[in-house]
Amino acid sequence: MSIFHNPEDSSKPYKEPTPLPDDVPKVKELGTTSAPLKSAAFFIGAHCKEYNEDFMLCKNENRDPAHCLKEGRRVTRCAQDMITKMRENCLQEWDKHWNCLELNNHEYYMCRKPERTLNKCMFEKLTIPGTPEGQTPIHEVKRPVFTGVQK
Repeated sequence: MSIFHNPEDSSKPYKEPTPLPDDVPKVKELGTTSAPLKSAAFFIGAHCKEYNEDFMLCKNENRDPAHCLKEGRRVTRCAQDMITKMRENCLQEWDKHWNCLELNNHEYYMCRKPERTLNKCMFEKLTIPGTPEGQTPIHEVKRPVFTGVQK
């Protein structure tokens, strides 16, 4: 199983042999493996959309990796923020979902049941990113057009 290990608490913390220059903002790593990231991918993508778009535009401007370090750090900070919110609000549901992904070769279709409980928790406790102001989110519409199909 994958467990979050804070690298600062390790007996031998990793030291980067070539640290970044001082003009590049410092940011901690996410501290998660691929299963928790895949489980949170939808929420991170929606929450960090603007930062991701800025990063991709920067990458299109110049293919030099050093050119977009600041934008990349912003994306990482935003992902950290979303993961922190998920841990604070829906830790049990998130753990069940990513553990299911971990045990089932990262296949979403094998983990739909824990995914439903995670989505329900996230939609109840956090605002859905991208919902236009002044409009009712689609999952709260009282009489959707295709009621019989959406169960």
